[in-house]
Parts: sequence; structure tokens; C-alpha cells
Amino acid sequence: IYTAVSVSRAVILGIAIGGFAILLLILAAACWPHSPAVSTDFSVSKQEIHAVLSSNVPPKLVILHMNMALHVYDDIMRMTENLSEKYIIGYGASSTVYKCVLKNCKPVAIKKLYAHYPQSVKEFETELETIGSIKHRNLVSLQAYSLSPAGNLLFYEYMESGSLWDVLHAPSSKKTKLDWEARLQIALGTAQGLAYLHHDCSPRIIHRDVKSKNILLDKDYVAHLADFGIAKSVCISKTHTSTYVMGTIGYIDPEYARTSRLNEKSDVYSYGIVLLELLTGKKPVDNECNLHHLILSKAADNTVMEMVDPDITATCKDLGEVKRMFQLALLCSKRQPSDRPTMHDVVHVLSCLVCPEAPPKPAQPPASPQSSTAPSYVNEYVSLRSGSALSCANSSSASDAELFLKFGKAISQNTE
Repeated sequence: IYTAVSVSRAVILGIAIGGFAILLLILAAACWPHSPAVSTDFSVSKQEIHAVLSSNVPPKLVILHMNMALHVYDDIMRMTENLSEKYIIGYGASSTVYKCVLKNCKPVAIKKLYAHYPQSVKEFETELETIGSIKHRNLVSLQAYSLSPAGNLLFYEYMESGSLWDVLHAPSSKKTKLDWEARLQIALGTAQGLAYLHHDCSPRIIHRDVKSKNILLDKDYVAHLADFGIAKSVCISKTHTSTYVMGTIGYIDPEYARTSRLNEKSDVYSYGIVLLELLTGKKPVDNECNLHHLILSKAADNTVMEMVDPDITATCKDLGEVKRMFQLALLCSKRQPSDRPTMHDVVHVLSCLVCPEAPPKPAQPPASPQSSTAPSYVNEYVSLRSGSALSCANSSSASDAELFLKFGKAISQNTE
């Protein structure tokens, strides 16, 4: 009996000690610090994106303009009901545009980009900071931005009259009539904005997508060029009407489309097509009809004036000005980039068409042979108006002047 009792006690004691040891091991395992597994860059990136989307911290709103001061991301989402469809005012090849009225009662246009992740976010931010610092009467001001996995938003000043495309190509029942003087001012304002980007910014900026949809009009119909500086950073969705070549069908410089080499003269070509839109009221491409080719064929037999928008002929006192605008448009859209004027030249020509006539200047001595090598598109062209020279720089190239002076002959040579 004694022996049996001793064995029972020993078994119980062993079980107790074993259970206690197991409990200690469990507690030690639970309390022991763990080293996190090393993950790849891709895994970390996915984790960070998920953390942002699942956290309650709203994306950062970077303010570039005082008009947006004291606003945060949540304010914008609340005012637009999380970018509800009822606030949409337009669609583009790379974005949807919303209207938001700020706390100060001033509206802004919010461009939500289709591309969620630019190739380099840091580089894109640097470009946006640069764009936000550019101020010009004929450029749409970037006022703020927000970049996050939840969506990339760009905030621009709001233009009450919409785009030039909307005004020119709206249905007849909704179409706004533009007289000749208004069209001249729009042409000049757009040229001034583009010239500022090409010649006065450091580094210079090539727009890359000049078109009437990117020319916005304020309540007084002053032209403002939009979307400059961001085209190369935004990936275009395949589901939207655009090309893989930078730009838009109908406006693309044929030399750029062929060589993929882009410079300021590519913008000049696109601007020339915009001038043709202004002159005719027709789309660059409509039912497979190319406006530029059509105007070239009309210019060849000197019937181009048949294409003038009726709203122009009803309001223009001197149709000679319209002819000269056609000349300028076709010079801008010459096939060879070297044959196109600069935007400074264009601004000078249009300024002389818009400004009042000045008294005739004293006769100038003939230009020396040495000075005839630099191209000039200005004075000889403008002096056609009422037979008097305006306050523009003297022309120093007879060959360039002929492009303006001989409308039928010179322009008809602008063939493919």
C-alpha cells in the first residue's frame, strides 16, 4: 500500500512539474521580441498604399495660391460631396474636371487625373511647384494640388465662359457669337501666353498640347492657356480620345509625329490650327475632313475666303485683316519647323493688327546685305493695312516678307 501511494504522488508531482514547464514555455514564446521579416520594395510599397487608403488621415492639400488659403482636403471633399458627378463640368483626355465653390465664395476647377501614379511623384511635385509659380494674364493659374493613392487632384482658377472649343463648336441653339474683334483678342491673348512659356520662362516650357479645348475664356472672354507643363507627366488612358504621340489629332505637328522630336515650333504648328478654327468656326478634323488640308486647297486657287465664319464677315470692317490672319495661320503650320515664325513674331504681328494705326514713319534706307540673313515676319506683313506702316520692327528679309505680301502664291506653296 505504501509503495502504491508513493508512486501515485510521484506521478502527480511529475504531471504538475511538466504542466508548469509547458506554461513557462508558452509565456516565454508570447513575450519574446520578434524580428520583422525583410520585405521587398514592391511589398513595402503595397503596404504603404494600403495604409494610406485604410487610415483616417486625409491626403495633403498643397496650397500654391492665396485663394486656396485655410482650406484642407476634407473641406474640398465636403464641398463637392466627395467629387460627386453633379459637380462635373467637363472631361478631358487625361482627367475629369469638377467645379468647387470655396469658403470665400470663389470657384475653382478641380482636375482629377486618370493616371493615379506618375512615373516619378517627386519629379511631378517639382514640376507642379514650378507651374504654380508662373503668373501671366493669359495663363490659367495652378492654385493647389493633392497627390495620393486616393487620386491626384490639380486645382485651377475657374474660367466662367468655358473653352474656346465650347464656344466655337457648341450646338446652334447654345452657340455664342464671336465677332471679329473678339476673335482677334483671343488669338492675341493665346499667342502672348504661349510666347511667355517659350521665351520668358526659365527653363522654357513647351506646352505639348495646344488646342482650343485648352484655351479657356473668362467672363470677359480673355483667353487663358491651360494645362501647360504637365502633359509629359500624365499617362493618357487608352479609353479616351487621344494619341500616343503627345498632342491631339488634328493639331499635331507632322514633323513631330514623324520624328518624335518636339520643340517650340511644334506648339507654333498647333497654334496655327487654332487660328484656322477661329477663322472658319470648323473643327480641325470632322467626318474625316482635315481642316488644314482643306484650307491649303482653297488657298491654292485663291478661294479661301469662302471658308470664313459668317459671324466674322458680318462684323469685320476690313476683310483684308482676315486674309492676313489666314496667312499667319498657314505660316505657323508650315510643314518644315524652320519655316514657321516664333511666338514672339506672332505676338508682334497680331499686336499690330489689334492696335490703332500710328502715323507713317519716315522712309528707311535699304537694308544692308549683311542684315538680310535674319528672318522677320512682322513689318512687311503689317504694312499692308491701309497702306501705312505701323509701329513694328523693320523687316530685314525680302523672302519672308513675300510670304505675307503674296497671299495666293506664297500660301499655295504650303503643301505637304
